[in-house]
This record gives sequence, C-alpha cells and structure tokens, in this order.
Amino acid sequence: MRVRFVVLLLFLLPVPVLLAQETPVSKKQRLPADTSRSNNPTTVKPKVEQPAGRGSQIVDDSTKNVYGPTTTLWITEQDIYLNKNNYQPLDTAINNYHRWTFIQQLNNFYQDLGNVGTALNPIFPQAPLAIGATTGYTTYAPYFDLAEPRFFDSKSPYTRILVVWGGDGRAKTHIEFARNINPRWNFGFNYRPILVDKQVQRIGKGDRQTVSHYYDFHTSYKSENERYRLIASYRRMRHRVFENGGILLLPSDTTYTGYFEENVGPYLTAAQTEELRNAIHVFHQYQLASPFQLYHKADFTRQRNLFGDKSANEVNYNQYFTYTNPDSDINTEVVSDGMRFSTMVNEFGMKGKAAFFYYSLYYKLRLYEAANKYLDHLALPYAKSGAENYLGGQIAFRFDSLSELSGQAEYLLDGNYRLHAQLRTPWLDATGTSALVKPGFLPLAYRGSHHEWLNSFNNPFTNQLSAFIKVKWGRLFVSPGATYTALSNYIYYRANDVANQPAVVAAQSGGNQQLLVPELRTSVRFFRHVYLRPQLLYTSFLNNDGNILRIPKWFANAQLAYENMLFKGNLQVQIGVDAHWRSAYTALGYDPAIQQFYVQDKTTARAFPLVDVFFNGKFKRGRFFVKYHNLQQAITGLGYLPTPTYRGQGNILDFGFDLILFD
Repeated sequence: MRVRFVVLLLFLLPVPVLLAQETPVSKKQRLPADTSRSNNPTTVKPKVEQPAGRGSQIVDDSTKNVYGPTTTLWITEQDIYLNKNNYQPLDTAINNYHRWTFIQQLNNFYQDLGNVGTALNPIFPQAPLAIGATTGYTTYAPYFDLAEPRFFDSKSPYTRILVVWGGDGRAKTHIEFARNINPRWNFGFNYRPILVDKQVQRIGKGDRQTVSHYYDFHTSYKSENERYRLIASYRRMRHRVFENGGILLLPSDTTYTGYFEENVGPYLTAAQTEELRNAIHVFHQYQLASPFQLYHKADFTRQRNLFGDKSANEVNYNQYFTYTNPDSDINTEVVSDGMRFSTMVNEFGMKGKAAFFYYSLYYKLRLYEAANKYLDHLALPYAKSGAENYLGGQIAFRFDSLSELSGQAEYLLDGNYRLHAQLRTPWLDATGTSALVKPGFLPLAYRGSHHEWLNSFNNPFTNQLSAFIKVKWGRLFVSPGATYTALSNYIYYRANDVANQPAVVAAQSGGNQQLLVPELRTSVRFFRHVYLRPQLLYTSFLNNDGNILRIPKWFANAQLAYENMLFKGNLQVQIGVDAHWRSAYTALGYDPAIQQFYVQDKTTARAFPLVDVFFNGKFKRGRFFVKYHNLQQAITGLGYLPTPTYRGQGNILDFGFDLILFD
C-alpha cells in the first residue's frame, strides 16, 4: 500500500503545482495581453532520528519503520574525486527553510527582474571558472548549476517531495528519488518544475511568465572490493521566460510611484527568451594502489539560447526596440535570434592520497562547435569550432578534518590559465584566484533583429583574494574579512545612445578596475533561543576606469530568529524576520533580446528595506514554512526596482512543505 501511495502521489503532484494563492484580478482597466544549509556555527542542529537497532534489525520494518535520514547517505562527485569518503545523512534542518526563491538562496547577491525564474546577474564580480571557449550567455546558468545531482547509498527507497505554493500563481516543486538496486549500485532521479505567473498585468491563473522544467537521471556503482567506482548522469533543462521589457509608465504618472500603480503595464507582451541545456556526464576511477588511481571523465553538452517576438503582437514594439537591423537576410517581423553551442570533453588523469597529502594530474581534450544562422557568411574573430588541450592538477594538505590547504592549476595550451588556492582552518578561511580566459562568443560577434557587432577583444584577466578571520567566544561568533578584486580587459555591455545604432552594445574596458570589499559576518545568541545574524559589506573602488562596475556602496543582510524545540521535542520551530538592504546605485539594466545586463545611467535603484516575516516548522519527517514577503510595501504601498524599470515582488504570502519517505 505504501508503494502504491507513493506512485499515486507522484502522478498527482503536477495538479497542486498548478495551484497557488489567488489574488482577484483587478476590474480596473488592463493593458492587452531549492534549502541551502546554514554554515553558521551557532545554528541549532535538528534532532535526528536514530535507527532502532543494527544488523538484522534494520530490515525488520514490519512493526516499526527504522529507516530514516541516518540510513540514507549521499555524497557529491567532488568528494569522490578528492578521495573524501564524506557520505552524509540527509539534511532535515529547518533553518532558512523559507528561503525558496533563488535570490534568497543566493543570499541576495544577485539581481533579477522581480519575479521567480527571471534572468540573474551577480552584483559583485566573480572569478571565472571556465578559461576556454564559451557562449557568453550566463543569465540562466544558476538555474542549471544549482541543480547538480547528489549520489546516494540508501538502505531503503528514498523519496523527497517539496511543494511551494507562492501567492499569485508562483509555484515550485522538487521531487527527488533514489534507491539501491543492490548494496553497491544506486539509481535516482530529480524533477524540478518552476511555474510562475506574471506579476504585472496578470489576466488570470496560468498566465505564465516563467515555465521551467528540469530533470535528471543519475546512478552510482562500486565494485565489491571498492577499487572501481562509477557515477553517471543525464541532465536536461528547458527554461522559458515570457519577457515584459519592464514597466511602461502611464503618461499621467512618470514618477517613481508610477511603477507601483495597479494598472501600470509592460512594454512587451509577446517576447520570449529560452535556454535549453542537455548534459551527459560520466566519471569513473580504478584504484591500482592506495596512493594511485586512474580516472576518466567524459562530458557531452548542448546549449541553445533563443529570443523570439512578433512585431505584429506588440503595441510598443518600435518604442522599446529603437534599432531594427536593416539587413535583408534578418527577419525583424517574426524574430528568432540566438546561438547553439555544443561540447565534447574527455579528461584522463591520475590521483591519489597518502596520509594527509592528496594530488591529481590530468590531460583534457575539449571539442566545441558554435552556430548562429546570421553569422555563417561572416569572417569571425573566433573559430566556430575547434579543439582545446588542457593540462591541470591539484594538491591538498589535509592536516585534520577542520584544516586544509589546497591548490589547483589549469593551463590551456594557447596561453590561458586559472590558478586557485584555498586555506581552511578553524580560525581562518582564505582563497585566491588568478585567471586569464577567452572572451565569450556573444560579445565578439552578434547579428540579430535589434543588435549587431563584430569585435576583436583581448583576453580578460581577473585576480581575486579574500580572507576571513573566525572567532567564537561563548554565544558570540564574529568573522571579519575582506575581498579584493582586480580586473583588466573587462568585457561588459553598455547603453548606446548613437542614432541608427543598437541601443545596447558589447564593449571592453581599456583600463582596469580594482575594488576592496570589507565584510563583517556575526552571530550572537541571547535569551537562550534567540539569534541575531547580521552581515554587512562596504564597497570601496580603488580604481574604476570608465565607471564600468556598478555596485552599491553598502550591502546588508540580517536575521532575527527564535529557534527551539516545543511540545516535548515534537515540534522544531524557527520564527523570525529576514531583512535585506542595499544603498542606492545605478543598477545594471537588462536587454531581453540578447539576455544580457548592461551599464546604464538613466535610472537609479533606490535604497529599500526588504523585510520578510517567516515561520519554519518540523514534525517527525515533515517540514513546512509560512512567509510574508516584503512587509515594507504592505505598509507604504511602494516597492523596489531590482533592475531599472522592473518592479520587484510585492507584499505576498507564501507557503511550502516537504515530505521525506523511506519505503
């Protein structure tokens, strides 16, 4: 009966996903138409269920279910690669469980377009991970990267079902399943739909802005003597966003308050962007001796980014797209622009661990091919297909479970490289990255309905260093530190006011940018069960040639929460307030036709306190949350603009829960 119940539930889950809290559609005039784990050392740990016995008792569930979070273990591929036998029990903590949106899961360090599933852009510069050929499309990459599967060793079938019902048709679901076929072979899958209605001029339930479907299948295997290990996965994501182009202010109200009028409408009503990704991944290794292993990685990926629109369906088409490509071979009436990119990667290497020392050495061959139908007849500043040869390696000194010094190096034989070092101790964390990378294909060459350019850019260079001291004294934890970033040949996009030219173009800085960001992270416990966790950053530009980087001077996150076990340990709760604030700055604008954020000077993103009130709870193996988002707008009627002309999510009530089943 339990198996039938799970199967029936899996079939019925798409039904509640389509439901959400409904706000009545205004009768006034309308225009046409996943929980990050807390890393704070003072976080209260959840009470974990323990198996009733060992040995033969673990299979005796006829009278009592002894399977649980401690009998279902998981590990990442990175831990296997680093020879860390770091199997972990399931995380059933409720701390920050209410942070279900991607912006909050990323600690507010990204800007979006005000709705779940829209384009994302980091507020602070990040050191690059890839040094070879790339598409240059990155705004939807976090939705794929954050979904990387885990690999399980489960004593029983494991099913996790997470459902979020956000107000005004915002829904998110995660179904995770894994089971051991035998003690050495595991299989599992994930399914993550995101179905989010428009928050501007929504005409009714199901009037979508984001439609995203991600799924994967994964397996892991180890031989009886554990000398051979294999993990493999297939992943696919189709992420579609119906673009609105931002708020078109009413002629009667062109002030800031106009962005939050009830009848205000969007610029665009028929535009759509899409990113489709497919990835096949295989990793396997064979241990010849304790300090010596041979391994092989294989990756086959395809990425497609598209922008589509129909000018006949857009009332404000010419007002929004101020430049239309005059070339006869480009269709500007029924727009279908974009790029396709595929890679095949084979990595061969050896690695091993002896006492506290770990090492790896590898050679990697990467084949790539890019396609853009409007660029086929042009002489391009890059090869549309090619082969890249890499050499790389890694070393680590693991003094104990809490202290490690590691370094990584990767060299692309044409001259690009990436160096990364990390120190982790109980009292100090430090990282350093230096990278010289290839420019993405998009800023080098593009032809479409509303943009075109052909550039010869130099390789961008990044240096980034960070260090944080960690001090714990009784109920107080303090971690002061700073991040230093230096950029050269920085590639970006900027607004272009020249007549008869694209409104946004790709550019490269001829100077350099340097910034120092001191940061303070703290946590203090008082009244036994009350925690205050502030985080404060201050951005100081040492050099910013061309005023290219746009970052708020002050950036703050804070949480005040009551955390305790109630009703004789039967209910665990976290009740509190989350707050985020950043000072006013000229945030980057967004161009949906090229899926890129760009430097602009027309609109300032005002400082705004974003306040959420939440209640997280856990009983037995179920968790739930209730959250009221954006308390400030409920009081004043005014909200915030995360991106110029794009209205942030208004005050709204969200609810979510998940169940974990072990049979």
